[in-house]
Amino acid sequence: MSATATTREAAGTAVASVIAELSAVFGDRLTAGRAIREQHANTITWLDNEAPDAVVFVESTEEVQAVVRACAREGVPVIAFGTGTSLEGQINAPRGGISIDLSRMNRVLSVHPEDLDCVVEPGVTRKQLNEHLRDAGLFFPIDPGADASLGGMASTRASGTNAVRYGTMKENVIALTAVLANGEVITTARRAKKSSAGYDLTRLFVGAEGTLGIITSLTLRLSGIPEAISGGVCGFPTVRAACDAVILTIQSGLPVARIELLDEVQVRACNAYSKLDLAEQPTLFVEFHGTPASVHEQAERFGEIAAEYGGGDFKWATRPEDRTRLWQARHDAYWACLPLKPGAKALATDVCVPLSRLADCVDETKRDIEEMGMLAPIVGHIGDGNFHTVTLVDMSDPQDVAKAGDFISRMVKRSLAMGGTATGEHGVGQGKRKYMEAEHGAATLDAMRAVKQALDPQNIMNPGKILP
Repeated sequence: MSATATTREAAGTAVASVIAELSAVFGDRLTAGRAIREQHANTITWLDNEAPDAVVFVESTEEVQAVVRACAREGVPVIAFGTGTSLEGQINAPRGGISIDLSRMNRVLSVHPEDLDCVVEPGVTRKQLNEHLRDAGLFFPIDPGADASLGGMASTRASGTNAVRYGTMKENVIALTAVLANGEVITTARRAKKSSAGYDLTRLFVGAEGTLGIITSLTLRLSGIPEAISGGVCGFPTVRAACDAVILTIQSGLPVARIELLDEVQVRACNAYSKLDLAEQPTLFVEFHGTPASVHEQAERFGEIAAEYGGGDFKWATRPEDRTRLWQARHDAYWACLPLKPGAKALATDVCVPLSRLADCVDETKRDIEEMGMLAPIVGHIGDGNFHTVTLVDMSDPQDVAKAGDFISRMVKRSLAMGGTATGEHGVGQGKRKYMEAEHGAATLDAMRAVKQALDPQNIMNPGKILP
């Protein structure tokens, strides 16, 4: 028998032992059914579905500890699962193992209105939390398109349309608890708004994608629901003109809450999918938060800036239901793209560049799309230099697949050359691992590997992600 076959046999025996042990503890909350296992691996993007060997539905930190300890004894991989909306294969199980489904850990543990913070379990979703907070006059502002779990949002360092004003998960997670690879539980910080005591382990775990431990609770920073909200849409002759208007808006210190770009292809898709009637041209979705007087002043100033770059009439969405309809259409942009090329897979990817290079990066990417004959709508949180393409790929056509890969590679290299990053908010997972050395350099990657080795010497925590 070859060494590889022996290794596989040993791994299979270890997994079988862990499944037997956990079955005795969890009963029907552990399943090895194929359909459930495949649902707990990548299902959204074009990356292959690599299912775990079993799925365990946990309900407490102690149960997470029990699973991790059983896996650690046998060297079996552990993959945390929230809602499965990640876009770079973060929940795949390339080495098999046990998927820990955290969706039943969905309690809001405490809310402290006077301190503007709350403590939640990782399976709480952003919409669930905001429903809970509404009567207190508070909200949690981070809003990726999907109704993602807050544990998953922290693990991928997510952001969304409000990030230009309220920041990303990095700024809005005050503290967390996590189960390490040895089954021990750590708490990374207290509820104080600032501290200079020791290493900032909170930031280490935010964005670690479950490779260092499994988050079991989060302390989150909250914001007051604005007294007044106004917003609407404004069309532009080109994507560069729209980007230039955004750059001047931010550089002028205008406290815009949301400012999103949709190119003409994305607008066409949203019109059809969400039943809008926007002109098919590059368009900015904009929103202002504050007092009635301040949002009126901000909107007037934005209208002046837009006009300097050929922006058409700013169309106000004055009623709350109209604003909700617009922003729901923006959040549904991914799904709106799919009918543009029936049968195609969507390769959703993102980059982020310094604001001063935004217009150049978007413009050159748009030119690439046209010259390469791609169908790839552009949409982005461009107030912080972050934008996305949703490349539609015929997976049965090797040339189409190769062309899409080349396009994404060019997009990432362009961003890095402009001082940007390979991913502003989707995370690394499997899809962006190959760009990590180009972005960070070998020495920085070695430092990351040293951290990983110290906290997870067996490499059982979500292996095959982030580090190439």
